[in-house]
Amino acid sequence: MYDRDTRQRALSLVSQGHSLNSVSKQTGISRHAIRSWQVRVEPLARTSECPRCCATPRLPEKPAAYAYLLGLYLGDGHIVHYRTHRVPSLSIACDGSWPGLIDVAAQTIETVFPDNKVCRVQSVGCTYVKVYSKHLPCFFPQHGPGKKHDRRITLRPWQQQLVDAHPWEFIRGLVHSDGCRITNWATRLVKGERRRYEYPRYFFTNTSEDIIQLFTDTLDKVGVQWKPARQSRRAQNISVARKDSVALMDAHIGPKY
Repeated sequence: MYDRDTRQRALSLVSQGHSLNSVSKQTGISRHAIRSWQVRVEPLARTSECPRCCATPRLPEKPAAYAYLLGLYLGDGHIVHYRTHRVPSLSIACDGSWPGLIDVAAQTIETVFPDNKVCRVQSVGCTYVKVYSKHLPCFFPQHGPGKKHDRRITLRPWQQQLVDAHPWEFIRGLVHSDGCRITNWATRLVKGERRRYEYPRYFFTNTSEDIIQLFTDTLDKVGVQWKPARQSRRAQNISVARKDSVALMDAHIGPKY
């Protein structure tokens, strides 16, 4: 048995980004115990009502934050429910090269789930931003067995309503998870001399045709012109390269950080 201060100290280290292994070695507490404490700190407070499964369903209280989180979830998020845990967890996999995005992901989850504990689990090259809640399937009904690209992904009417109201937040979440902004280059002849010129370009890559469709449909609604890029055997690539469309994307999204 561990006292409350010991448990809080261990969970504080996890929330600061330390892995379960490092916290276990530092404190002498087993990983299983720490993981179980993460679950117990969690679910929506008993006095808090889930907006989706209550008697009169309503929209999430922070619709813009939810639209962004929905984009992150469809890109690099997954929900799991281990037998050893009482409730499922949402994990957003964030590339370790972009610490700013890790912070934004954590802040957004805290905004959407204000009564739940958000933690960070470090892995090789990435950080998983996690939250535990029994109501995760209510907020993300796209959850199901298997990989997202192996099953049908469609938005519920209430989700589409939020995406229509906050399209740029949804696009931003998708790009921050499975997209990038790069500087492309090409050559052309100018007065008989071949010169190199550079231009910015956005890419979005995903293996789910349904998620690609959600992305391009939303781009159409905000007036961004796009086209399919070179396809790999598994993934589909969407390119935004026209100058006015790139400027529009820059105004609302910009490079990762």
